[in-house]
Amino acid sequence: MSSIFHLTEPAIEYRKISDRVAVEHWNGREILRIEPGAIQELARQAFLDIAHLYRSAHLAQVRAILDDPLASPNDRFVAIELLKNAVISSARILPMCQDTGTAIVHGHKGEQVWTGVDDEQYLTAGARDAYQQGNLRYSQMVPLTMYEEVPTDDNLPAQVEIEAVPGSRYDFLFVAKGGGSANKSFLYQETRATLEPKRLMQFLEEKVRTLGTAACPPYHLAIVIGGTSAEFTMKTVKLASTHYLDTLPTSGDASGRAFRDLELEKQVLEMTRTLNIGAQFGGRYFCHDVRVVRLPRHGASCPIGIGVSCSADRQAMAKIDKSGVWLEALETDPARFLPEIDEKALSGDPVVIDTNAGMDAIRAKLTQCAIGTRLKLNGTLIVARDIVHAKWRDMIDRGEPLPEYTKQYPIYYAGPAKKPDEYASGSFGPTTAGRMDSYLEALQARGASLVTLAKGNRSAAVRDACQKYGGFYLGTIGGAAAQLAATAIKKIETLDFPELGMEAVWKIEVENFPAFVVVDDKGNDFFVTPPPATASVDGKKVSLL
Repeated sequence: MSSIFHLTEPAIEYRKISDRVAVEHWNGREILRIEPGAIQELARQAFLDIAHLYRSAHLAQVRAILDDPLASPNDRFVAIELLKNAVISSARILPMCQDTGTAIVHGHKGEQVWTGVDDEQYLTAGARDAYQQGNLRYSQMVPLTMYEEVPTDDNLPAQVEIEAVPGSRYDFLFVAKGGGSANKSFLYQETRATLEPKRLMQFLEEKVRTLGTAACPPYHLAIVIGGTSAEFTMKTVKLASTHYLDTLPTSGDASGRAFRDLELEKQVLEMTRTLNIGAQFGGRYFCHDVRVVRLPRHGASCPIGIGVSCSADRQAMAKIDKSGVWLEALETDPARFLPEIDEKALSGDPVVIDTNAGMDAIRAKLTQCAIGTRLKLNGTLIVARDIVHAKWRDMIDRGEPLPEYTKQYPIYYAGPAKKPDEYASGSFGPTTAGRMDSYLEALQARGASLVTLAKGNRSAAVRDACQKYGGFYLGTIGGAAAQLAATAIKKIETLDFPELGMEAVWKIEVENFPAFVVVDDKGNDFFVTPPPATASVDGKKVSLL
């Protein structure tokens, strides 16, 4: 651990994994000898746990949204769906999110700890075991050339970092970082001029707004100001976003120690409450909490890092000492945070869309819907994401016709986790819509992708294309992938490009799949233009977010 971090022992409840340790003595020193298999098993257990279970404190924050009279109906709706999702994923069959992340291990190994092996190999093997044994997704792409990539069949490589520290204890932080939240990590190279109260708050508000909703808020927001290098700043962002640095001092000193600025944390949190971005569809709960860490810096540099941990808040701490191998105990009974739900309290009824009715009929129904209208989709969806969109663009460039399925059904941007035997699908939530923005105009100009479904806000180019070609973008809740698999997805089959693994084209059948009109064929955008107070379709009152 860097000498800049002066951490105290956090209050963590652990569960015991094994006793595969021994205490020996050498040259007058106490040595902790660990069986190599113990760290492999610890990694396996950790990555399986964090794929399915949350920290109790995180779930309490989600529940607090429901108990806050100032929370918007949108905030509460998202919070309820996230708690339902947590209950389903806690059964350890469906992971909480379809993107089960990059496996990251951050370790601090005491100099009096002996394993006798390359620890990285055993920790990596444990991660491999978890991803291959669980219903988790393989998201890692490895390059064969600068431009050609293939997916791995075990979600490796993992990112393993082990630092040497004094003592006879081994400490770990295990993190499964999804692509959506990882993409919301930003480094800004600023100057001393930014370090003025008013200017800093203006800067932070501007940059925090750009985070958007694509990474599934409510977020745990981390801000790091300063740093002895750009990479150290961003490493601190990641650690702070997991609450790993919560026990830092709250003031600086002449040694240059890192510290948390609690007052600035309060100011930034209150600022996020006023952005009206909310928990994905407007409101106060863009963030659960904020961590602001101040670091020393070179006089000519002022790096500022910003990052988040999303609704799939996946991390766990662990330790190995002479009493055994211990892993942070996560919440196994999330149902205790879920209140009784009165579905009738929702105003109006959702609009039911038959996705098998043909694209003209689908659009004729959607054009009656105001932005913010709550929908239930029944029928067929085509699933396609980044690599497939690049292939479709190549077909356009070569003058080839696009597959007919791109014109018949809505296109859902997603990629599934592995399918458990007892379910029709694995966890199957939306991916970030914005990554497909650059393809949409060319597709819609050819009658394809006229209705798309994903998460997060989209660019002005998408609004323009939808207005020009009569298209729609529908949003669904990010962070509730297990619930979608358990309740809404009834059938899944590979349709095209099977060699791409989870990036293939899939055909799925859905029932009461929740969605909302975000961008309509008139160029209205839920995230730009306030939705109407009330709306109706076919003369019937409908539910709006």
